[in-house]
Amino acid sequence: MHLEANEVLPQVLQQLDIGRPVLVGHSDGATIALLHAANHDVAGCVALAPHVFVEEMSLKAIAQAKALFQAAPQSADGLRQRLARHHRDVDNAFWQWNDVWLSEAFRTFDIRAEIRTIASPLLMVQGLEDEYGSMEQLRSIETVIAGALRLELAQCGHSPHRDQPDHLTEAVESFLSRIV
Repeated sequence: MHLEANEVLPQVLQQLDIGRPVLVGHSDGATIALLHAANHDVAGCVALAPHVFVEEMSLKAIAQAKALFQAAPQSADGLRQRLARHHRDVDNAFWQWNDVWLSEAFRTFDIRAEIRTIASPLLMVQGLEDEYGSMEQLRSIETVIAGALRLELAQCGHSPHRDQPDHLTEAVESFLSRIV
């Protein structure tokens, strides 16, 4: 995620001639957005279900996803088919994510100290029924970034954009109206 935040994303933004973006990221993408905002000038950051440290509940959910991915590879409604709608090489995307998260080396992943330098406005969003992360993720961000805005969404799992699109859109529009 550090490579994506500090090498890949700056190149993409430069190619697109985008100077001070508002970054919106989900899950690992939210983590990448936070890392980028800590080291680059951004107008704002919206972090949906971010991961700033590894929780045991995340590892359990990711291990369960691995079992689901392997269980019914040709099922029309299986995890592989659902992910294939969003990834050209679904196996590569899944295993790159899953293998890293479940590796022993990743268990110490923790970016709380790194993101202390974020000075841009920040909106954090977390579903209260998120199986991949708890509210402790947002609480820990609040301890290192003063003024971060928090949105907790009931009846929402790991994907606020899917589970609560109207509430999320309203919150992001409100956030953007204050910073743009």
